[in-house]
Amino acid sequence: MLDVIRNSLKQYFDETVVNELLEAYQEAVNRFYRGDLGPHAVAGGRFCEAVFRILQEAIRGQSNFTPIGSALPSIDTLMGQLATDRINSPMLFHPWQQDSVGLHIPRALRVIYDIRNNRDAAHLADGIDPNQQDATLIICVMDWVMAELLRLFHNVSADEAHQIVKTLIARKIPVVQKFGEFPKVLKPKLILYEEILILLYDCRERGATIEDLRSWIPREALLRFSSTLEYALRHLEEEKRFIHFDGNCYKITITGEKYIEDKGLLAL
Repeated sequence: MLDVIRNSLKQYFDETVVNELLEAYQEAVNRFYRGDLGPHAVAGGRFCEAVFRILQEAIRGQSNFTPIGSALPSIDTLMGQLATDRINSPMLFHPWQQDSVGLHIPRALRVIYDIRNNRDAAHLADGIDPNQQDATLIICVMDWVMAELLRLFHNVSADEAHQIVKTLIARKIPVVQKFGEFPKVLKPKLILYEEILILLYDCRERGATIEDLRSWIPREALLRFSSTLEYALRHLEEEKRFIHFDGNCYKITITGEKYIEDKGLLAL
């Protein structure tokens, strides 16, 4: 996915800046889903600086941005420049492009900057650790900015761009790691019902066939479970109402999602 985004963005923007953007994004996301709640300390700032350079280039034209290694203007100055210059940009032909590049994306980045720079000093002694909520907000903002950049400047088919955007803004599942199209559940010693629900949670929109599930669940795990896969699926659908079968694919229901979320099965 990131390679597709890289190839799309580098058609419009400096390749070094695009690489910096994607490295910072990947670092922040990886750290967050490994339980490191401080992506705003390093990667969030790198991400913002890369995006601001892309916005400069989007408004001014190719290679016309603050060089990497040189300090960017203050965020207030940057936001003012982008908001003013967007109207006469030689690169942006539509008002919605001008508003996104000149207003909406900079305002989203401002949230990351303010939390990174000011939040630690403003923590209240209320016994509540804000790191989880801060880091979650920052990752969601970064996902939105990435999706918006691809929406504005994709160099792939509209359908492919749409699928990537949906992937970026979808709920992430730390307990599932993808190897190509193969989802591997990383938590051992789950019961069969839980393993099925986690896999269906991961592929919520498209669902999974019984053949998919049989190939995704390790053979030794299937042998270990006392109930068969077919019986487990019937139980989850007919008795628990945690899944739905549409004649081809199994999909998780809202009650199924709530069950594994409440049990904390999505975390590593």
